[in-house]
Amino acid sequence: MTTSRLKSGKLPINLGDGLILRRSSAADAEALADFNARVHSDEGSDKPDERAWAWSHDLMAKPHPTFTTGDFTIVEDVSKGQIVSTMNLIPQTWTYAGIPFKVGRPELVGTLPEYRNRGLVRRQFDLIHQWSAQGGDIVQAITGIPYYYRIFGYEMAMNLHGGRAGFPTHIPRLKDGETEVYKFRPANEADIPFLSELYISGCQRSMVACLRDFEIWKDELTGKSEKSVMRQDIRIIEINSAERVGFITHPPFTWGDYMVVMGFEVASGYSWREVTLSVIRYIEKEYNHLDADRGEKKPFGAFGFWLGEEHPVYHVIPDSLPRVRKPYAWYIRLTDVPGFLQLIHPVLEKRLSDSPMAGYSGEVKITFYRDGIRIVFDKGRLVTIEAWKPTPMGHSGAAAFPPHTFLQLLFGYRSLDMLKASFVDCWTDRDEVHVLLNTLFPRQPSNVWPIS
Repeated sequence: MTTSRLKSGKLPINLGDGLILRRSSAADAEALADFNARVHSDEGSDKPDERAWAWSHDLMAKPHPTFTTGDFTIVEDVSKGQIVSTMNLIPQTWTYAGIPFKVGRPELVGTLPEYRNRGLVRRQFDLIHQWSAQGGDIVQAITGIPYYYRIFGYEMAMNLHGGRAGFPTHIPRLKDGETEVYKFRPANEADIPFLSELYISGCQRSMVACLRDFEIWKDELTGKSEKSVMRQDIRIIEINSAERVGFITHPPFTWGDYMVVMGFEVASGYSWREVTLSVIRYIEKEYNHLDADRGEKKPFGAFGFWLGEEHPVYHVIPDSLPRVRKPYAWYIRLTDVPGFLQLIHPVLEKRLSDSPMAGYSGEVKITFYRDGIRIVFDKGRLVTIEAWKPTPMGHSGAAAFPPHTFLQLLFGYRSLDMLKASFVDCWTDRDEVHVLLNTLFPRQPSNVWPIS
């Protein structure tokens, strides 16, 4: 089991009303799994979600490359010996245009209905954010329901999923006498170098990506229970005599009458189109196989490629993917904007040098109304990045962004023009600044496969 990187601090904390806030231990595995299965069930607490149960239980009972048994927070009603609220923190490393940065991913946030609206989630977020900072995380990122995590300092600021889908009429049937050229088999540990190489290549399409080392790949292959909501079945695509040409990932379950691919890469030198046509036929067969295993007979309704906003597949079979699913969003929390900009300054300088603004010199003050940043360029080099206090309050500087909205620009979720159209209090004072910010922070999609 991974050694915890987080300090215990002064725990447990007495929250009053017979409640304490503590960190988890291995002894909590069953209770946490049962709690999460009930709280996160779409059908009500009397019908526990077995996939949420498996995810929670795996984190606590199986070896994990970054998570430990002490990485849940637990609010317990002492008189009942009952978990009433909980969340966790899953450490990982992401990259911004190739530059690594540490991320803390809060997940499995839940509270029993009768204990809600008491500030229990806020107290846990305060603790989780402390743990994350102690672990060296610069960013926290979470997925979840609309609006809610804004309350805790997060901004919906980066693409989450998105994709395209087709229907049975779009399946490319083999002609009489034709046989399938490509074969699909489960990936194994010996395939990890191949998977890693293709994955890294594919990450070049995504401004933000998640680093995956050998142990993380191994966890994806063998560390997640069959029923875990986070499990992905990874299939190697082969041709001829076991010649590997690519891989796909998909959940080991259907979405109603849908079957979706969540990851897809093809090695250099092979046809994306030819491989994709075979993948579609595989998806239909896999759906029918899973449908039979469940004892259900629901006709196959659609195949999906949930590969983010942009992917080569969308361009090689455009007429076969008429349904477009727009991306949702990651919630991002970043409290040290100057520090993050300093980390990624090589990226900013390269964007500048590759643009008509190459060699730029000047100072730009950006207000977030309650605080801000000051950046200085000298002949294309970023020489100063520092916190700055706008005076009078908020109404000074060369550009303005309402609190947290700058993160949408920074993480490529929205362009400067999009933000200006959405927020009248987002502005630049002159063309030079507008062009500079567009150059430094272009809109650029991301599709992050996080550590779960």
